[in-house]
Amino acid sequence: MPPISAPAATCAATLPPTPARNALDRFFKISERGSSVPREIRGGLATFFAMAYIIVLNPIILSSGTDKYGHHLANGQLVTATVVTAAFTTLLMGVVGNVPIALAAGLGVNTVVALQLAPRMSWPDAMGMVALAGFAIMLLVATGLRERVMSAVPLGLRKAIAIGIGLFIMLIGLVDGGFVSRMPDAAHTTVPLQLGADGHLTGWPVLVFILGALLTLTLIIRKVPGAILISIVAMTVLALIVNAVAAIKPADWGLTVPSWPGDPVSSPDFGLIGKVSLFGGFHEVGIVTGVLFVFTVLLSCFFDAMGTILGVSDEAHLLDERGDLPGISKVLMVDGIATAAGGFSSSSANTCFAESTAGAGEGARTGLASIVTGLVFVVALFLTPVATMVPAQAATPALLAVGFLILAGGIRDIDWSDFTIAIPAFLTMLLMPFTYSITNGIGIGFLAFCLLRLAAGRGREVPVALYAVSAVFAFYYLMPALGLT
Repeated sequence: MPPISAPAATCAATLPPTPARNALDRFFKISERGSSVPREIRGGLATFFAMAYIIVLNPIILSSGTDKYGHHLANGQLVTATVVTAAFTTLLMGVVGNVPIALAAGLGVNTVVALQLAPRMSWPDAMGMVALAGFAIMLLVATGLRERVMSAVPLGLRKAIAIGIGLFIMLIGLVDGGFVSRMPDAAHTTVPLQLGADGHLTGWPVLVFILGALLTLTLIIRKVPGAILISIVAMTVLALIVNAVAAIKPADWGLTVPSWPGDPVSSPDFGLIGKVSLFGGFHEVGIVTGVLFVFTVLLSCFFDAMGTILGVSDEAHLLDERGDLPGISKVLMVDGIATAAGGFSSSSANTCFAESTAGAGEGARTGLASIVTGLVFVVALFLTPVATMVPAQAATPALLAVGFLILAGGIRDIDWSDFTIAIPAFLTMLLMPFTYSITNGIGIGFLAFCLLRLAAGRGREVPVALYAVSAVFAFYYLMPALGLT
């Protein structure tokens, strides 16, 4: 969600710090940062309601994929894994990082896990790749290399990676919502997608998706806090009514048929927690491909988190005069732990959520807001039946909104006048959705950047680290020709 301005928050930022009143105040530096406990509580709640859609969306995305052996992940278990990991990592960020930033399963990374990793190996193997990426991030933070690696990739490519993931997310939303569908191979056509299921928009489920998209985008335009969650709740209610009064085949809804559960409260199902194999994936796909898979997850989390941390911190007025966040190493370490925790819980990599700006806009300035958000996630843990009745048509309009916000927030920062960066950025953004692969977008973008800078006589401007990464991608693409796959 975009930053939400709040007069109270602005005033709080200009007030001089006041002495700490108690131990809670001293630990979180609430008065020192010009905030108050009520303001932190409001901010924590605002952040939860702005990002709670992930409880529904992450299970839908992960359960839509199958692993190499045809296995699906159970939706109810995915809800538990998603909520448990979001609660744990957000509470950890509040205590260790002391910033108003919440974490949960990252959109984009979960599509990599569901559509790229799992089809090549088992689910535990795929989650092991995610956990290894988290360990790599922690190592980069501990050695001080994370900031150095970040600087090796030019700003234009960093923005293009985020935008490409946003476009990929939008395509996933259109497909899962039934707005577009894959053309059958029997059609023998060069057109890969069609409108609706048969070239036309028909059926109540598609109408729910369209109305959800319109409502979500309207609420965002009007800057309504919690716009995505409001739309999901409203469209779920509509889907429940439609399913009850209209003659709709269960298959038309897809994975989830909207029907009110007999008991909305149930015990969480922890069946997926700990179902991880750290190195099994390398036996399935080989060392080089496995390393590239880990690298793809790492890169997606790496740059998304850096931008989110700085963006939320700026909204919360926590950056110093140089634009740096004091104590950022602790925040980055928690982010690395969150990535690994997502692998061990089978919820996919967890990362910092940009929706935390909603809390900062409400006046949140400290980790106490994250504590509040984390505790609300704990409460949500016991409402799994309610979360799992939400159909894809009610939830996936959020993917359109998130994809748009990612694109709108970064496309202006690309230097389109410099073709040596504009062309790689263009290829990165488009090849992710067009090839249904984030890995391809990143790899071809890096290769194009290095080759075009060399062709322009500007090869010395490319960091050595980027040449090394591009060489790995080049070898990966040449493996079939070399008979190594």
